[in-house]
Parts: sequence; C-alpha cells; structure tokens
Amino acid sequence: MKVVFVGATRGMGRALARRMAGRGEQLFLLGRDPETLARTAKDLEVRGAAGTVGHAPLDLEKPGGFAAALGTARSALGGFDTVVITAGLFATQEELEADPALAERLTRVNFTNTVVLCEHAKKLLLEQGGGTLCVFSSVAGERGRKPVVIYGASKAGLTRYLEGLDHKHRADGLRVVTVKPGFVKTSMTAGLEPPPFAGEPEEVADIVLGAIDRGTPVVYAPGAWALVMAVIRRLPRAVMRRVGF
Repeated sequence: MKVVFVGATRGMGRALARRMAGRGEQLFLLGRDPETLARTAKDLEVRGAAGTVGHAPLDLEKPGGFAAALGTARSALGGFDTVVITAGLFATQEELEADPALAERLTRVNFTNTVVLCEHAKKLLLEQGGGTLCVFSSVAGERGRKPVVIYGASKAGLTRYLEGLDHKHRADGLRVVTVKPGFVKTSMTAGLEPPPFAGEPEEVADIVLGAIDRGTPVVYAPGAWALVMAVIRRLPRAVMRRVGF
C-alpha cells in the first residue's frame, strides 16, 4: 500500500502506522508538529517501512492547507491508494460545558474539518481509480449519552457522513472503513477511569489493519464493544435517562 497517514505520532495512530511499517508499506505522514513527524518518520523507517517516510505539515484546525498537504503526499508517493485519519480532539463533558470555545473547537475539528479533509482525500482517491479511506470515529457517537453529549455528537455526525460516503462511492472503488474505538488506554484518556473492555493501542491496530485489508465498512475495537453498543442502542430512552453510562 501507499498510505497517507494523518495522526501517526501517538496512541492508536502510532500503533497502526508501526504495524503498516512492519509489513513494508510505503508511508507519508501529515501532522501539526514537524519535529514529532520527523522522529516518527525515522522510527517507521527503522521498523521496515518501504523507502523514505516523508512528512509534511497539516493542521486539522486549518482546512485551507488540506489540499496542498495531500498534494505534497501524492507527489512524494507517486500517487496513493490509502488514506488513514486518526487525528481528532477529546475533552470531557465537564470541560466542554465549562468552556464554550473549547466545545466549538472540538466539534469543528472532529466533524466539520474532518469531513472537509475526507472530501479532499476522496476526490484524489477516486481520480486514481479508488482506494481505501479509513477514519477513526468512536462508539461515543452510537447513542446520545450523558458522559459524552458534545464529544459524542461530533463523532455521531462523522459516523453518518462516512456511512453515506460508503453508500455513494463503494461502486466507484472507494472503500470507506469507519473505525469505532471504545475506551483505549492512550494519552488522550490519561487520568480517566478505564471501564471494562478497555483496550490497548496495539490491540486496536491489529483489528484495524485487518479491516483495512478486507475493506470492512465498520469495525469496533476492541471487538467486545460491538456487543456492548448493540445493547446500548436498544435501551429505551427512559432507561438512558436513568443510567450514567
């Protein structure tokens, strides 16, 4: 694969990029911090990535730079067939309620700007005959829940967009893979009490890489969250008002 990766410098994204490098895939990294990108690129080269792992700046808060960043990646790779987007923002419900500016920033990055980035990536992939667009959403978007009202809403919108994209363009050769992680032990969730079925980044990476290979439209990681959310989706609204999950 020739993979453009947004969010490979930490957590689940880093674990997935390392898995890809270990298989000898060709990678190009996009992200905000040039120094961190450079260190990550060298790490991936040591782990077996094909050739030099290039990198270029892309800030999810600055959509005006999306087209240029993807164009740089396409030139460096000689075209690409896979785009992986793991980057996004997280904050607790309490933090978001206390800071309207943070709530606006999070919803803009996680939904609006991520959709804009996907639209740019989709266009380039379709121009090249198709490919895979793998985007990390969240189980938080499955149902309106008290602890994740705002964050969950941002991910719910992203999930529905990705579903529609799959319906519209699968026949054109675009394989959309929506990843729905549950609670995963990363720097993003540091300080929060892990629930049952909490996962590790490496476990998630293995599951997601298999989904990319198969073109699976929706994948839960860890897998137990598929069953958990199947139950949550079926609970009556009256029950959801009473529980704290």
